[in-house]
Amino acid sequence: MAKGDPRKPKGRMSAYAFFIQTCREEHNKKTPEIPVNFADFSRKCSGRWKTMTSKEKGKFEELARQDKIRFDQEMQHYAPGRKKGKKKDPNAPKRPPSGFFIFCSEHRPKVKAQDPSLGIGDVAKKLGETWNNLTDASKQPYLQKANKLKDKYRKDVADYKSKGKVCPKPTMKNNHDDDDDDDEEDDDEEEEEEEEEEDDE
Repeated sequence: MAKGDPRKPKGRMSAYAFFIQTCREEHNKKTPEIPVNFADFSRKCSGRWKTMTSKEKGKFEELARQDKIRFDQEMQHYAPGRKKGKKKDPNAPKRPPSGFFIFCSEHRPKVKAQDPSLGIGDVAKKLGETWNNLTDASKQPYLQKANKLKDKYRKDVADYKSKGKVCPKPTMKNNHDDDDDDDEEDDDEEEEEEEEEEDDE
């Protein structure tokens, strides 16, 4: 995709970025007639941030955590398309989902069933809030599943690299390049259908 894709999710903000945003809002409320001198403003904000306690920084760190969940969710649904000239190897191991994504795949159908009018963004937001309210103990089963998948992925990547990324059917590859492309698209469609079936369950 070209740079500046309007569909691409807005980047996630750090705790400090949320703090700067709050400082700017405070300035605009107190002295809206005075324009912000960026250098002085940044220096003052930086000084304030350094003297703040962990508790005071906590609310900004929580905002950053929420924004990361929002960003991860939006990126999951964002498909920029493949870059020309860089074909995806169908034999390459697929990156495993995180604990949060495993939780979402299990609970998304329930959230949709409770309120079918919710859009993708609203469902993602609701799942993010539910995940955030879970205790560490409740998150453990999902995190453990994710770690197992991650371990398997690492082994698969090591095997894949050790084989030199050689296609298991070189003769087919040489004679039917176009067929391989079709197969790759079919695989993607089958995966999407499987995901939809999982959601329906």
